[in-house]
Amino acid sequence: MADAAENAKPDAALGTMHVRKENGIGWMIYDQQAKYNAVTYDMRRAIPGIMTDFEADDDVRVAVIAGAGEKAFISGSDISQFGEKRSSEEARRMYDEASEQANLAMRNFPKPMIAMIHGYCLGAGVLTAMLCDFRIAADNAQFGAPPAKLGLGFGYGGVDDLVKLVGPAYAAEMLFTGNRYGAEDALRMGMVNRLVPYAELEKTVQEIADTIAANAPLTLKSVKTSIRNTQLDESARDMGTVQAQIDACFASDDYKEGRQAFIEKRKPVFRGK
Repeated sequence: MADAAENAKPDAALGTMHVRKENGIGWMIYDQQAKYNAVTYDMRRAIPGIMTDFEADDDVRVAVIAGAGEKAFISGSDISQFGEKRSSEEARRMYDEASEQANLAMRNFPKPMIAMIHGYCLGAGVLTAMLCDFRIAADNAQFGAPPAKLGLGFGYGGVDDLVKLVGPAYAAEMLFTGNRYGAEDALRMGMVNRLVPYAELEKTVQEIADTIAANAPLTLKSVKTSIRNTQLDESARDMGTVQAQIDACFASDDYKEGRQAFIEKRKPVFRGK
């Protein structure tokens, strides 16, 4: 799997968020391999800054979210921290706030975002994967949401995302039982877009991300905004922004470049302008 990289955001004690940028792709990699990439408080705190950096960098056209090593995407939250980080009302508030800010930063990220999943994808791993626009998984992936086995509360936002992704019946089965599901089951439920052999996972995701990175950034942004709005109640949809972004595509230099490249039978070179 993709591994240590530039601009690392280290946890002071446990775990690191590795970041690298190359060829239009921003990679954010969870790395706490001794605990199957369980997410710590400090790892969560690093996420908003990484997302902000990716958003501000015009050279980053698509983000890939991955886990380091060969065993896991993300195995959940680092429960060993709960005694310290969630032992009091104030500590729990700070921990939950860091989680909410991390999730919000990923949810609001305006560029395409792909989850590259292998091995364990449990609890917070499932939540993280669902924040991505789509999910490519290896055939060794295992999925599960075990809060019912731990006595933990499972936030409404996570339930809502899961229901929207797999439907209420599969969501109920997963959350009520806390069981793990193999990659084929996840594909059948609609949790992932496709399965590939583990040895081909990174190559497959790289090819998909390269394809996206070569496409028109303004179009990608407008499509992502439109998709998000389809998931809202009609009264909550921001159709003004949707239409403005569509209009911006037609007024852009990239639209001219796309037409000219088609006429000249060459690949377009889009600049997001």
